[in-house]
Amino acid sequence: MKQPLSERVRPQQLEDIIGQKHLVGKDGVITRMVASKRLPSMILWGPPGVGKTTMAQILAKEMDRPFKTLSAISSGVKEVREVIQQAAHTYNTILFIDEIHRFNKSQQDALLGAVERGIITLIGATTENPSFEVNSALLSRCQVYTLKALTKEDCIDLIKQAIGKDTHLQKKQIELKETEALLNISGGDARKLLNLLDLIADSEGDEVMVTNDKVMQVAQQKTVIYDKSGESHYDIVSAFIKSIRGSDPNGAIYWLARMLEGGEDVKFIARRLIISASEDIGNANPTALVIANNCFTSVNTVGMPEARIILAQATTYLACSPKSNASYMAINEAMRLVKETGNLPVPMHLRNAPTKLMREQGYGKGYKYSHSYPGNFAPQEYLPNEISGTPFYNPGDNAREKHMREQLKQWWGNKYKY
Repeated sequence: MKQPLSERVRPQQLEDIIGQKHLVGKDGVITRMVASKRLPSMILWGPPGVGKTTMAQILAKEMDRPFKTLSAISSGVKEVREVIQQAAHTYNTILFIDEIHRFNKSQQDALLGAVERGIITLIGATTENPSFEVNSALLSRCQVYTLKALTKEDCIDLIKQAIGKDTHLQKKQIELKETEALLNISGGDARKLLNLLDLIADSEGDEVMVTNDKVMQVAQQKTVIYDKSGESHYDIVSAFIKSIRGSDPNGAIYWLARMLEGGEDVKFIARRLIISASEDIGNANPTALVIANNCFTSVNTVGMPEARIILAQATTYLACSPKSNASYMAINEAMRLVKETGNLPVPMHLRNAPTKLMREQGYGKGYKYSHSYPGNFAPQEYLPNEISGTPFYNPGDNAREKHMREQLKQWWGNKYKY
C-alpha cells in the first residue's frame, strides 16, 4: 500500500523543514541546540501539520538518541511507565508524546520523575495552549516552543519541494495553474496540503493540471475521509461558535454532536464556550460566563459520556442568550490605540505614591476616592490627557446594557457621548 505523500517526503534534516525559521533557521534556537548537542525537554505547540512530529524525529536522529513515541489518545500510565523502565537501561532516551494535551494529570505526573532525573528527554506535541493543558510541575521542567502555521509562500515551496522530491510525482507532468483552492482548503496544514495534492495527482493521468475546480472536485469526493481523520477540526468548531453567535441552538447542538462523535477533547469545546460567553454575549448576560466556567469545571470532573449533557446545556444556554460584543470591541479598540499612541503618561493624580519623595513630587495629588462621595462617584480624569474623552466601551442594544448606558450617561454626561 502506497504511503501518503506527507510521509514519503517527510524532511530528514532540519534544513529541509519549510517554515519555522525562528526555530530551525540558521540562527534558530533548535538549530543551536543541535550544534551544541544539548537538548532540554520541550513542548512543541502549534496548529496541525506544521512539523512537530518531524522536528522531534529529526532531533532524535541528529542527537543520535534512542527514540520512543506514544500517542496520548491510545496510551495510559502503564505505557508511560513501561517506556521509562526501558529508558532507564539506555542513555537519555527521547520520548515523543503526540497530543500531550490529552494526557490527564496522573498520566503527566508519571513523567515527572523521569524528566527531572534525565532518564528521558520529553518532547510533547500539542495544538492546545500548554499553559492550560500541561500541569505546572511538568511545564516548569520543559521549554515551550511555538510553531507557526505555514504561510502561502511556505505552502507553495512545500508543493514544489514535494514534486521535485517524490519519485511517484516525478513520473508525472504537474502544472500548478491555480493554487488558491489548494491553499485555502489546507489552511497552512502541510499534511493536508500534500495529501490533497497526492489525491489530485492520482485522479489524473501522466499530465496533471492543478486548478481550483479540480481541487474542489477531489476535496468534495473525500469529505468523509477528511472528517474521520480530524482535518475539519477548525471548520467544525468555527461553525459551532458561529451558530451560538447567531442564536441558533439547533445548529450549535448539531456541530457539538459532530465534534463529540469525532472524539474531540471536551475541554477544548468547553474553553471555546468560555470565549464565546465573553466575546459574543458579554454584559448582555454576564451569567453566561458563569455558566461556561462551571461547564469547564464540570466536564473535567465528570468526563465522557455524561459530559455531553453538560456541554449541551451550556451550548443551548449561550445560543439562547442575548448577545453583545461590546466588551470585545472595547478591548480591541483600546489595544489598537495603545499601539498607535505608545506609552502615554499616567495622570499624576492616578499614580501610586508609596514614598514621601513621590508624594512631594505630586504623585496621587488630587485623587478623589469614589467611596467618599455621594453615590460612590466623583468625576475625574481616568485616561491620559492626550486621549481624554475617547470612548472604548459602547454598551450594546440589549436590556442590561441599555440600563448600563443610562447609568454611564448619568455619571459622565456628554464626556463620552453615550
